[in-house]
Amino acid sequence: MSKTHTIMHQCGFSYVEVIVASFLLAITLVPALEALQPGIQGTGIHQRYSENQYQLTAKMEEILAEPFADLQSVAIATGDPDTSTSYTDTVTLSNGRQITRDVFLSTYDGDNVDADNDPFTGMDADLIWIKVMIEGTPHALENLTIP
Repeated sequence: MSKTHTIMHQCGFSYVEVIVASFLLAITLVPALEALQPGIQGTGIHQRYSENQYQLTAKMEEILAEPFADLQSVAIATGDPDTSTSYTDTVTLSNGRQITRDVFLSTYDGDNVDADNDPFTGMDADLIWIKVMIEGTPHALENLTIP
């Protein structure tokens, strides 16, 4: 009696090959995902920066639309470029975050007639310095305006 031996061909991967492939995948996938993390975090930072820039520009345009005489009277009454004015406001953004837009106005010594190299002492007729900044951030816009 002779036995017929059938040769079976293996189709697929062995258990050891699957374990090795999974291990290699895990070792390479973790650093790849960690490399993507700064880019993902950067999108939130960029969105906040863009919102701040939009709010600064909107407030600056709002102030520049005011009559020059009104701006000049507030600048003279304030008298100090480090004191916020009545134009300062708080805005609630679409994501619920609140920001305060500080507005500073001052007369400006553009020609340095008093020779002290301080642009906020002395006064040029019809020259107003405007600064809009978001409280608690380094974001700010400055402008000089004339009538």
